[in-house]
Amino acid sequence: MRRLIQIPFLIFAILLSGAAGLHLLTGQSLLRCFYQAFILLSTVGSQEPEPLDDSTMAFVIVYLACGLGVFAYSGFQFGQILVNADLRMLLERRRMEKKIQKLTNHFIICGFGRMGRELCTYLRDRRQPFVVIDENEDLFTTEMQQQGWLYLIGDATQDEVLSQAGIDRARALTTVLPTDADNLYAVLSARLLSQDLQIVARASDDRAAQKFTQAGATRVINPLSSGAIRMARFMLSPSIENFVEVAESEGVDWEIADVQVPDDSPLVNQKLRDTTLRESGIMLLGVRRSTGEKHFPPPGDITIHAGDSLFAFGSSDDLGRLGKLIASRQA
Repeated sequence: MRRLIQIPFLIFAILLSGAAGLHLLTGQSLLRCFYQAFILLSTVGSQEPEPLDDSTMAFVIVYLACGLGVFAYSGFQFGQILVNADLRMLLERRRMEKKIQKLTNHFIICGFGRMGRELCTYLRDRRQPFVVIDENEDLFTTEMQQQGWLYLIGDATQDEVLSQAGIDRARALTTVLPTDADNLYAVLSARLLSQDLQIVARASDDRAAQKFTQAGATRVINPLSSGAIRMARFMLSPSIENFVEVAESEGVDWEIADVQVPDDSPLVNQKLRDTTLRESGIMLLGVRRSTGEKHFPPPGDITIHAGDSLFAFGSSDDLGRLGKLIASRQA
């Protein structure tokens, strides 16, 4: 940017130097000399300064040589700035795409408005991998790049963009685009690309929420309704809500997670009391069978089956170990 500002100053300085030299040699007014210096340097005119003696001709030759040098230098610097900016942008996008290609079990956030920013901050604080998609390039600042946030500039309703975000390897997708139509189209595109993906969508009213569910959304959130329900909970059970706030506050890293038991999990066919979940700092709040049967809270003699969803409470680190414990075989 500093070099870009220097270019007009260099050109103005050479024009002033030419006007001052012509004024001293010819004795004409500064305005007329500045005009002659300008048309000489721009090569748009052929008027020669008068009187045209040997000293004036020598000055004009030197002036034009210096002026052409300044023009060549300015053009080179301006072109270098443009090329470097484009090159940096290209390299940054390549680097970003390579990092996204390596992601697995990550989250995709469609839309980087107020809700999208809050979602990114929440995931960042819990050290969860995510990719943001938005069409507005101005939203993605240098600060985001320094923090290592991964993003794609594009239309989140397009299959190509979702594929670039690694939707086939993603854990979940949430869409908080400006309109219900955009969110609905994003849900449809995501569901067609991945049948098992968990999709959370924002809806403005109940009618839109029904359409999102029919389109394939796993969960639909109405911010107005959710906010009203939470306010009612504050009135009815302030202590419970205070506990939730403390659990969600910075520095107290507690989470409630829903983890599905795969077919090859070492926990399959084990009774809950025989597992090491409690010793690992994990409290199991409930079990939901693949058939829809629910156990809240689960008894100690319940047998864990493949496809069960375990609702667990614990710290982020403990829940991270829970995922490894369930997914990997033990010797």
